[in-house]
Amino acid sequence: MTQLVDFHVQLSATPRGARLGRMLAVEQLRSWGLPLEGPAQIVAELGANAVTHGRVAGRDFRLALTVTPGRLLIEVADARGDRIPEICDAGRGLVVVEALAERWGVREGPVPLKVVWAEVRLDTRVAGLRDPVAPDA
Repeated sequence: MTQLVDFHVQLSATPRGARLGRMLAVEQLRSWGLPLEGPAQIVAELGANAVTHGRVAGRDFRLALTVTPGRLLIEVADARGDRIPEICDAGRGLVVVEALAERWGVREGPVPLKVVWAEVRLDTRVAGLRDPVAPDA
């Protein structure tokens, strides 16, 4: 699948880092002309989970946004590959992600990382993005 644009940032595994990740994601989505509310909430939940359940002292977490035709992929990588998230009654974070995303999951990264990802369907053409293979006008 053709990647149109992407954004990634490494953040401190702290509540402040999670908030900053959400703010940066919202501004990036806005600059791409994408919907904000659902994706911002997914970023907030995955970022909060990374700093709450995936934190390792001295290690950061990584947020990535990738737009492909018809899809936004949100990925959050943390240093606790041994702690695979599951939907449970005790927390609401992944319940929210499951409700807002078309699909989500977890994949192992290079040890010790894991990546929690969510895909959001984009129903409209992304404003401000041009076809990456189209010649400049």
